[in-house]
Order: sequence, then structure tokens, then C-alpha cells
Amino acid sequence: GDEPAAGGPAPGPADGAHRDLVPPTAPAPPRLLAAADRWRLVLGRRHDALDTAATGYATALDELYGRGSGEGSRGDLGGGTGGGGGREAPYPGVRAWSEELAALFGPGIREEVMAAAAAQGRTDVLTELHPDTVRPSVDLLRTVLSHAGGLPEARLAALRPLVRRLVDELTKALATRVRPALHGAIQPRPSHRPGGPLDLPRTIRANLAGARRRPDGTVQLLPEHPVFHSRGRRSADWRLILVTDVSGSMESSTIWAALTASVLAGVPTLSTHFLAFSTEVVDLTGQVDDPLSLLLEVSIGGGTHIAAGLRAARELVSVPSRTLVVVISDFEEGHPLGGLLAEVRALVAAGCHVLGCAGLDDLGRPRYSTGVAAQLVAAGMPVAALSPLELARWVGEKVS
Repeated sequence: GDEPAAGGPAPGPADGAHRDLVPPTAPAPPRLLAAADRWRLVLGRRHDALDTAATGYATALDELYGRGSGEGSRGDLGGGTGGGGGREAPYPGVRAWSEELAALFGPGIREEVMAAAAAQGRTDVLTELHPDTVRPSVDLLRTVLSHAGGLPEARLAALRPLVRRLVDELTKALATRVRPALHGAIQPRPSHRPGGPLDLPRTIRANLAGARRRPDGTVQLLPEHPVFHSRGRRSADWRLILVTDVSGSMESSTIWAALTASVLAGVPTLSTHFLAFSTEVVDLTGQVDDPLSLLLEVSIGGGTHIAAGLRAARELVSVPSRTLVVVISDFEEGHPLGGLLAEVRALVAAGCHVLGCAGLDDLGRPRYSTGVAAQLVAAGMPVAALSPLELARWVGEKVS
């Protein structure tokens, strides 16, 4: 289930300390279950009739499949006149449950089940997750980050390796998918100035006019005009400004925006900026190369003042025609719309490329104020719900 049932013991103070996740002594091999007990476990009935060997399985299965509607809810499951089909004994604490899952189903299943429970809101399992074996997901990362804010430093230190692994793995997976969409922006550029490796195909084409055939029939090519590979200057052919809404309703999009910003920051032709706003604007560009630092700096919550974010973005513009301004928000503006529309019109009139991203996640699911979005479109800002890959394609098309 998502939470321990009423009466279940709360995690003790030692739960946050470092410890082995697998019991130091190997559990005894489970006994074979009788066919009748297997059916009782499948159907969720007659726990009072189970023998001792099956009780551990019953507890684990209740935790896995109860979720407020099955045996774990202690609700009326029908069958018999006594009402509830649940056991009267309390559920085990999280550590006991973790050890039980490992003993009954193996450590791989234990990590998968406990990560799913954490992603669904059961935060007491976080300290039992092993950074090296847990399956990364944005939902799990969101849960860990939201939970970490209220933890004492000792327990927060125990979670840092988990957060680092989740961020690193998610960023790596995202980069694998996003970089091909930025092909034109990251390809080496031809240059006649030495400094990079020789671009042989371009050198041959550039010097064909001077080719000479020798008496023996071979062709001699004198490379009077060599061409070298040269990547774009880091200082900026293009400037990308991500204006990111970090109000309470945008938690998942904020995580995706930080991961995406980190990937885009590696594009040599882009100077990537990250502005986080709620009712105030914070420039986190200095952390954009490190998504973990960026996420730990972001404070989720507060109202929404998109105009203030765009005003800060406009102050960063130096060459409008080579500036991309992407607003990631649900566009639930908490201030008068006139100011927001004026900022959009000013950016468009200056020649900036602007885009409204109505939520950013891996499925591009829209959740935004359609009324405000319609007015932004009329002011010159296209609005779309995008995945990080689709956003990267838009950036790649502009800068290539």
C-alpha cells in the first residue's frame, strides 16, 4: 500500500542511519506452500487458516496489493459475516518489510517494489532504497527531493547518494535521446584556421582545382587550402534562456527542465541560462552544468509571476536574433495579464525567438490555462506541451 496501515509502528530514529539493506544472516529457505494456502493467498481470504510458513507471504502481499481497496485496506472483502478480511496483527515497520521482501522475493524485487511505494508517496521507505540497484524515475526523484527538504542533516546525508544516482542516470538517459535532435548544433564546423583535426573530405573538395595527373597515371593533390574541424565557440553563437516556473503545481516539469538544461548546456554553440521564478526570480545559471546542484537550489512552491521571469530574461538579451527564450509554465499567472503580454510583445518585437512550454515531461502532457495561452499566442508566443526531446528538436532547428 501507499502508507502503513493504522497501528503500524513508525520508523525508528535508526532508520536514517547507514546500514546494510540485507540482513547479516541469510534467511532460512522458505518452506513449500500447500496448494490450499497458495489459493488463500491469491484470493486474499482466510488468513486465519494459513499455516505459519505462509503468514510472511500474506503480509508482503497485503502491503503490495492492498492500496486502500484490497486486503491491505482492512475493508469488507465479502465472504463470511464477520466483515473485514484483514488480519488484526499490525503491519511490520519499513525495515522489517524490506527484509521480508528480500527474503521472500529477492533483493531485485525488493528494490523495485520499495521504489514504486516511494514514488506513490510512501516516504518512510526512502532510507531503505539502495542507490546502486534502484530503478531511476522522475516520480521517485520528485518524491525524494520533496521529502529531503524536511529531514535533519544526518538523514539527508544518507539520501544524497540516492539523489545523485537518480539525477546522473536520468540525465544520461535523457542525453542519449536528446543529442541526436541537436545534430546540427553539435557537429564540428569547418574552419581554415588550424586548431582541430584535419577535415579530409572537405580538404580534398577545396583543393580539387589544383590536382595534377602524374606521368604514371596517379593523381597528385597539393592541399594549399587545408580545412580543419573546429567546434563552435563556447562564448555563444546562440543564447538559450529557460524561464522555469517553480510554483507548487510545476514540480515534475521543474525536474525535467533542470535535467534538460544540463543536457543543453553541453551544446557548444549555446550559452544556456536557467531562471527559476515563482513570485520572485532566481538566476541559477551557475549551476546549470550540474543538475543535482541545480535541483537542490530550486525551492518549489509559491505563486506565479511569469512577467517577472520574462523581464529578467529580457535583461540577458544581447543579440535578439540569436536568443531563444523558452517559458516553462502552466501559465496560471497570478498577476495582471497586461504585464505578461507586454513582456512577450517586447521580446518578439526585438527579434527574439520565443516559445511557451505548457508543462515539460517525458510524455508532453498538457496542463495549462488555455485562456492565458491563447492570449500569449496572439501576442506572438507559440504555446505547446512538449517532451524534452521535442524541445531539443525545436532548439536544434533554430540554431543549426
